[in-house]
Amino acid sequence: MSKTYVIGDIHGCYEEFIQLTKQIGITDDDLIISVGDIVDRGAKSVELYEYFKNRKNSVVLMGNHERKHLKGVLSYSQEIVKVQFQDKYNEFLEWLKTLPYFYETESAIIVHAFFEHDKKLYEQKEEVLAGTNSGSRYLENKYEEGKYWSDFYQGEKPIIYGHHVVGEKPKIKNRTYGIDTGACHAGMLTAIELPNFTIHKIKVEKDYWKEEQSKWQIPVLESKDWENMKIFQVHKQIEKLEYKEEQEVKDFLKNQKIWISEIENLIGALKNKLEDLTLELKNRFTDNFNQEVSKLDFRTFIFKAKSNNLTIEDLRKNLDTPQKVMDLAENLNIDKIPKRKKQ
Repeated sequence: MSKTYVIGDIHGCYEEFIQLTKQIGITDDDLIISVGDIVDRGAKSVELYEYFKNRKNSVVLMGNHERKHLKGVLSYSQEIVKVQFQDKYNEFLEWLKTLPYFYETESAIIVHAFFEHDKKLYEQKEEVLAGTNSGSRYLENKYEEGKYWSDFYQGEKPIIYGHHVVGEKPKIKNRTYGIDTGACHAGMLTAIELPNFTIHKIKVEKDYWKEEQSKWQIPVLESKDWENMKIFQVHKQIEKLEYKEEQEVKDFLKNQKIWISEIENLIGALKNKLEDLTLELKNRFTDNFNQEVSKLDFRTFIFKAKSNNLTIEDLRKNLDTPQKVMDLAENLNIDKIPKRKKQ
């Protein structure tokens, strides 16, 4: 007879998840329900995605970490996973669109994070069920400080949820079961067997998140599209990371500072080149200057220079990314265009 198992937040702890399934004795006929947050922080998010995508008897709920990927709201843990997925990332995003926000069995309701105690299941907000920041703020206005939705739940059917680390043991209160036991932080990975609510768990021996944060700093930084960022955003990214103590990060930021400074200095050289070119074109095309200049991609700058209205501010406003600066420099045949040094 097949069984049902609800698994707490796995967060990339694939090896421990597989160990737990073997420890329990889960078979292919058994249903595995993940409360969500299968990805981020741990080392093997891609493997977990592949596992659940290909397993017939499985359900993954939309956790706040899955939703961040889907909505394109990427903090560091999501940026790491995006790099890990490489060319499979868009495929992963398409799969995320299929994830439900809750699942109900005969014996329990399963959600990722929160549940408004005085509303029916189908009245719940997606942001609340998934535990987004907006969902959290919404509940802060509903429940007084220090109180949690589970303090008030009186429904007949038990609710199993994850999201908040509750310690190394499940939090059981008012027929609610919190089973995020901190797997990726060297805690426990917990499962609940239904319908008898038997608890199974396995110890995770290392703090994967601490390890991953250090390991992926340079690959994540290299993956950013620095050339097509706004120049002011490049400066912000550098300033944001200046607290880092790792030497390789310091070296990376040093190279970024040199590069973006060279890019900005190049704008002055572009102004001089445009003015010289304008004079040359005026002399060469005395009668059909406008017609010839209209063929150029950078004609606006030439017309401004002809009227003595071309300013550094004009160029900075229009050449607002490093790539735009480099493209114009290439069109004007400027030597030694600054290229970003990669590590």
